[in-house]
Amino acid sequence: MKSVVVDKIASVAQHSELGHELRLSGDIPCEEGVLVAVRVLNNKTRYNQIELTSGRMAAVTQGDIVVGALGHRKALRGYSGHLPLSLKAGDIIQLLNIGGVLGICDSANPDVGAPFDCEVLGTVLHFPYLGERIGVPARAGARPLDANAPLDTQGVPVVALAGTCMDSGKTAAACAIVGRLRHLGLTVSACKATGVSLRRDILTMEDAGATETMIFSDLGIVTTTAENGPALTRALLSGLAESHPDVIVLELGDGLLGAYGVEAILSDSLIRDALTAVILCANDPVSAWGGARILRDSFGIEPALVTGPATDNSVGIDQIRERLSLPAINALSHGVALGDHVAALLQGKEAA
Repeated sequence: MKSVVVDKIASVAQHSELGHELRLSGDIPCEEGVLVAVRVLNNKTRYNQIELTSGRMAAVTQGDIVVGALGHRKALRGYSGHLPLSLKAGDIIQLLNIGGVLGICDSANPDVGAPFDCEVLGTVLHFPYLGERIGVPARAGARPLDANAPLDTQGVPVVALAGTCMDSGKTAAACAIVGRLRHLGLTVSACKATGVSLRRDILTMEDAGATETMIFSDLGIVTTTAENGPALTRALLSGLAESHPDVIVLELGDGLLGAYGVEAILSDSLIRDALTAVILCANDPVSAWGGARILRDSFGIEPALVTGPATDNSVGIDQIRERLSLPAINALSHGVALGDHVAALLQGKEAA
């Protein structure tokens, strides 16, 4: 066991209540969610920040000692990497996302450049046994996920946002809906159920007016998969429903086709039955067409409307209306109209 003073603690360690002087162990369990300290070995001019536990963004520079969590990532527009099979102090791993996920990078999108290389220093220890100097590996999350988590929304309506890809406008649409529903007098809770650990999206939803938020990393999940996606979605929805909001806004990160478990979530009949409305976020008219077809043919879900970059001007809006017979509303330019449309859907549900 050795001591180290760290410079930055990534948001994936949000619930660990770590100080900046930590005790490390050379025994490193290669399991998702285990917190490790690393020394950054290079500088970058692109994708060179991490999100801190405070929610602020901080630049990472060569020599910084950073705390993150072991995990994997499969991002179309970022880094793809896997969990190492074994690690020891001195090994080199990479920073896979700005939330602090650490693993072995397999490939990188040219837009973000090569990742930060990091020298492993050791496992971060915490000391749960009062009065005893027995350290155990610190892990991400406020509590572990119950794989058999039940679903009980207690009658609270759920508005879900599913996208054709990452960066398809899901969070912008979620915030427009949250903000407008709050202005209409509703209490709104929000959560993000799939993706790789990063609190930015739910913090943005809080800024828009969500009174309570949750994300999968609260349950110790660093990166979501088809295996854990349904259980964590049930846990998130049930947890938020306990405070009896008027509506829950659920963002499904990444896309309908991807490695983060969106398909598995929508294939779960209990979750599907709990969704009052599903909004499709699409990058262009072709992806809107494909996304609508996947929702309709694979899951029996009729999208309530389409938003995202596909609706940035009248060309996309007209094509979506004509070819898909769906409303198309842009969240950035017509956020109030989007929120009003959702409010009308909720009233229709209540009337039913």
